[in-house]
Amino acid sequence: MKILVVGTGAREHAICQALHGEADIYSIMSNQNPGIARISQFKIGSEMDIEGVKKHALDLKVDMAIIGPEAPLEHGIVDTLQEAGIPCVGPTQQAARIETDKAFMRDLFTKHNISGSIAYGAFNTVEDAGEFIDDFAQDVVVKPVGLTGGKGVKIVGEHLKDSEDAKSYVKEIIDNKIGGHASVVLEERLIGEEFTVQALVDGDHLVPMPAAQDHPHAYEGDQGPITGGMGSYSDKNGLLPFLESKDYDAAVKVMEETITAVKKEVGPYKGVLYGQFMLCRDGPKLVEYNARFGDPEAMNVLPLLETSMVDLCQGVVDGNLKKAQFKPQATVCKYLVPNGYPESGKAGQPIQVDEEKIKAEGGMVFYAAVNQQNGKVLTTGSRALGLVTTADSIQDAEERCERATQYVKGDLYHRSDVGTEELISKRIQHMEEIRG
Repeated sequence: MKILVVGTGAREHAICQALHGEADIYSIMSNQNPGIARISQFKIGSEMDIEGVKKHALDLKVDMAIIGPEAPLEHGIVDTLQEAGIPCVGPTQQAARIETDKAFMRDLFTKHNISGSIAYGAFNTVEDAGEFIDDFAQDVVVKPVGLTGGKGVKIVGEHLKDSEDAKSYVKEIIDNKIGGHASVVLEERLIGEEFTVQALVDGDHLVPMPAAQDHPHAYEGDQGPITGGMGSYSDKNGLLPFLESKDYDAAVKVMEETITAVKKEVGPYKGVLYGQFMLCRDGPKLVEYNARFGDPEAMNVLPLLETSMVDLCQGVVDGNLKKAQFKPQATVCKYLVPNGYPESGKAGQPIQVDEEKIKAEGGMVFYAAVNQQNGKVLTTGSRALGLVTTADSIQDAEERCERATQYVKGDLYHRSDVGTEELISKRIQHMEEIRG
């Protein structure tokens, strides 16, 4: 079986690693990711060059393509490849709007009465958005409608001081077409604990994976700007210390209702669906969807997979997806990023990674936004690499992961509090307070 993986980062490295040994892996990436390069036959090229990707796939006579990042999905890479006879693990351009068009996603929830919905409004003018903010009279979340790499969301009470601050950000989004659209979605601010459920989808059925919790804030103690994600953890029972089975099941139900609605609106959704939820007093509410694996959350779940990744991908393509088995282990992922990230991470800085010593700690390295040149691994300004450890408890996995960070040298920073007992205790206490 020949499989083409499209994408450059740690998520794609995790996908390739899950396929390794089961298939002949080919990849297209914009930089030379050392992790992907060593286990695939790779080509350096833009994943946004959709015609180029198609030509490469046809030349190789691949059996399927797996699309890692969201930007090529937004531009219809799956439609182009499927028209050329190449099956894909990834949604069509219209189905991917579940991520690429936040107004489409919220409207879908309203029209199909999907559970887990929240109060919102979508606006194309600063004036209408300002009226909504004034009338709503509660803190709002301001989101560009389009893609912003996980860095466009701002919340009143966190990143925005007050309603006037929110209106200024709305104007900035609309005037500058942040996210590619002169439009904005305003949502009620949810109070609770965030968690993620990722699932493979074959158009009608979904296979959910263990829950994970991301840490999007740049600095320790959940401070600083929102980033693409500074790390994440999962627990050995597939839940989280503050998450009960009924909450997890309710989130999966929201996702099932969503794929039914997408099929009615634009046709079958095939690929990966990532649901980010807020666990509130009255259960989980949907924060947003991604139309692909999360980064870092893919690194928590894929190393635990006991079922054949090739068989699962074939099930997505053929529409007969079967259940997946995962090892009953906890995981912790910590991202190492250039100092100054996300505002001003330096590019071109060398980093040294002692993979053998990391492996001795029970760790795995997933290379992200780096470039290998002349045998050296260099930063590109964004997240450099994720370290992942598995163990029988989150605490043990966290301690191993933290020890493993000492074997990466360079001008890098990481959140040492990801997965710690102290931070998780805060999450549990917060949830207990909310639920009374």
